[in-house]
Amino acid sequence: MTTYVIRRILSMIPIMLIVSITAFMFVHLTPGDPIRIMYGSEMDKQTYEEIKEREGFNGPLIVQYGRYMGGLFRGDLGTSYRTRSSVSEEVARRFGFTFNLAMLSMVWAIVLGLGIGILSAVKRNSIWDRLSMVTSISLLSMPSFWMGLVLMQIFAVGLGWLPTSGTGTFKHLLLPSIVLGTGVAAVIARFTRSSVLETMKEDYIRTARSKGQKHWKVIWKHALRNALIPVVTMTGLQFGFLIGGAVVVEQVFSWPGLGSYLVDAILVRDYPVIQALIMLFSLQFLVVNLLVDLTYAYLNPQIRYD
Repeated sequence: MTTYVIRRILSMIPIMLIVSITAFMFVHLTPGDPIRIMYGSEMDKQTYEEIKEREGFNGPLIVQYGRYMGGLFRGDLGTSYRTRSSVSEEVARRFGFTFNLAMLSMVWAIVLGLGIGILSAVKRNSIWDRLSMVTSISLLSMPSFWMGLVLMQIFAVGLGWLPTSGTGTFKHLLLPSIVLGTGVAAVIARFTRSSVLETMKEDYIRTARSKGQKHWKVIWKHALRNALIPVVTMTGLQFGFLIGGAVVVEQVFSWPGLGSYLVDAILVRDYPVIQALIMLFSLQFLVVNLLVDLTYAYLNPQIRYD
């Protein structure tokens, strides 16, 4: 197992190198002059050239990339063009907000998704099955910004139970986490239902039933554990999307996470911030995939990584 983990970590290095090149070229070849956007288009040529020299835009792209990678190897993600603050410090400060939001969202998603999916599989073709699937499709179809505004209107403006935006307490997390988690819950529910129904056709399930074991015991002890393997794969990928894809929800609820940081950076062509977040989101996808693979061995002891 240790050898496998080391091998996977080493394989991340060339992947991240390719991502760094792609991200660097993408942001630098995107139309729009960051200097004109940040400092205004009316500046004189001398001031423009001074800023361009200070920010290191005069050299060839290969030189700029080498300078960027040199700082990256030292743990320096650069300095934000917009705020003149360290990108590393700002990312570290905001990462906790996005991570907490994603974790609570995943809790709602797993609880609701597994519950709905298992109920639909056990009560196949019943009114509960149809109602659960209609609910899942409805949740999956709702735009997150629209759901956020609706919940905000009901629970914050109408009832006054929860705050509309900001941070500081658990109440601030509830609305954005529910909005972010409902779409994932719908996906988990559909995967769980399909996986449990497929597992229920296996021979060992029929054997367990022939021994007189109770229906729910067969579901929980035999079917669910094997059915969870594809669900874990999908859930892990969805968690990666939650961390990197909370942009809209963070904007709606004014949540100071990485998503809102990325939007602000894109609007002003803040290259160091955009590159840093692309690298971070790519790395967390690789880490999540590794953790998912390791989870397989726990769910199914027959799986070995040698």
